[in-house]
Amino acid sequence: MSSQQKTLILGIGNYLMGDEGIGVHVVNTMENENLPANVVVLDGGTGGFHLLDYFLQYDHVILIDATLDNYPVGTIRLIKPKFASDFPPAMSTHDIGLKDLVSALQLLDKMPDIVLFVVSIETIQLQGIELTPEIKETVPKIINQINTLVETPYWRLNHAMLYN
Repeated sequence: MSSQQKTLILGIGNYLMGDEGIGVHVVNTMENENLPANVVVLDGGTGGFHLLDYFLQYDHVILIDATLDNYPVGTIRLIKPKFASDFPPAMSTHDIGLKDLVSALQLLDKMPDIVLFVVSIETIQLQGIELTPEIKETVPKIINQINTLVETPYWRLNHAMLYN
């Protein structure tokens, strides 16, 4: 990434629903990091379409979100979605919002470069702000991987360094 290009690190999830809020926990932790001036960290919560303006302002968007899938709990995967169908099939409570948001960006021909870190969770808890131990352990790993993305041009990435 050139220093003129702006990058948004966007945590997605419901902070009040345990592991489902992993994205929010990651960006809340990253707020204290010394990041380059062209990088902004944002708690996107369950914003869905309300996040459209943010996507339009940035060249690169790094999303962090939980997913219910068949991977072991705590698995971190990096996905580069180009279409709404590229998102995992079982995204959590804000699934439709993110997929619709990507479709809207495509229709507007304003699609930024998006990468998505998904963390496999076991279940969506109905209440609670604490992460389970398995998911809490992923926070520093994800932050390390995000910092690698911010420091390394996307086209030179070695995907092996992005997985736990």
